[in-house]
Amino acid sequence: MMKNLIKSNTVIMLIFAAVVLTAPMWTAPIGANYPDLLQKFAIFGIFAVGYNILFGLTGYLSFGHAAFLGIGSYTAVWSFKLLTMNVVPAIILAVIVSGIFALIIGYLSLRRSGIYFSILTLAFAQMAYSLAYSVLTPITNGETGLQLEQQDPRIIDSMFGVVVTDGLPSTNLFGTLMSGYSGFYVAAAFLIFAFYISLKIFRSPFGMKLLAIKSNQTRMKYTGFNTKPYLLTAFIISGMYAGLAGGLLASIDPLAGAERMQWTASGEVVLMTIMGGVGTLIGPLLGAGIIKYLENIFSALNKSELTEIFSFMPEWLQTIVVNISNVFVGEGWHLTLGALFMLIVIFLPGGVMEGVTKIKDFILGIFGKGEDNRTAEIEGEAK
Repeated sequence: MMKNLIKSNTVIMLIFAAVVLTAPMWTAPIGANYPDLLQKFAIFGIFAVGYNILFGLTGYLSFGHAAFLGIGSYTAVWSFKLLTMNVVPAIILAVIVSGIFALIIGYLSLRRSGIYFSILTLAFAQMAYSLAYSVLTPITNGETGLQLEQQDPRIIDSMFGVVVTDGLPSTNLFGTLMSGYSGFYVAAAFLIFAFYISLKIFRSPFGMKLLAIKSNQTRMKYTGFNTKPYLLTAFIISGMYAGLAGGLLASIDPLAGAERMQWTASGEVVLMTIMGGVGTLIGPLLGAGIIKYLENIFSALNKSELTEIFSFMPEWLQTIVVNISNVFVGEGWHLTLGALFMLIVIFLPGGVMEGVTKIKDFILGIFGKGEDNRTAEIEGEAK
């Protein structure tokens, strides 16, 4: 009964919502409770959860999802410039426009599979990145990036008499500013909603079909099952998640630049998913949290701070440890990320979630419950 209760969607969502909404408290001990970082946790968590719907369920590895992240950001900023500073229309438009581009790119890319699909998605993303810097400069503002200006029309705001005469206007959700902890809680609400949709997809017949495609697409085709519509739908949903993340990034900081479409951004979400655990619900969120924590915390460390951290050591040992550690922090934080990723791939191919499962099984084994569960499973199969 307890096992069935834990598997209940309602219980999972209540636990997940409680964990997300109390993040400012339980992240305080590791120094990760400031608003900017919490916002990144939530937004890139959405990006990774959406990517996992494609990669985790179908096995199709896309290197072009940064294109949808950038498209979502540009769409949101144009909404702020032309319509209103309220984030609702901006996010809705970001999701819709990203979905349209995902339909086009997915339809073309899914004509191939395997490494050829991956290369096609990378090519489309690089095309979008290059166009944003060249041909589409009137829309994207090129290298400078798309920014707000005081003379922007903002038609809806003007209709309701909202006029800004001093400085630039701020993004808001019906009057609540999208900065600080209020911005985090708005992003957290979208994360909870995005996770719920992902949970429903994973546990739906549609999700089962995607897993079957991942398991053996050729066999499904031999049975007369047309896999293309399901793959395209998964690609579109995944692209819309990326658009949502891009729209939220622009809502927190109303600036859109082509760097969000760069191949490194696509590679980052792949790392998040693999590091956390491909095909798991929570894994990509953990991966996003780990990478953003390393990026924001480790990149800010310097030699003087390391000296203070290791001040309890003898001076000769402190010097050695600080000099070695200094290579892995600051501008060298990518070395820390690379080393951690290598260790996880070698020893935990299933990501962090595999490690969590092993710890759980070990604890159950100590209390003898692991063997009881296995015995029950064997007896159930025998019956």
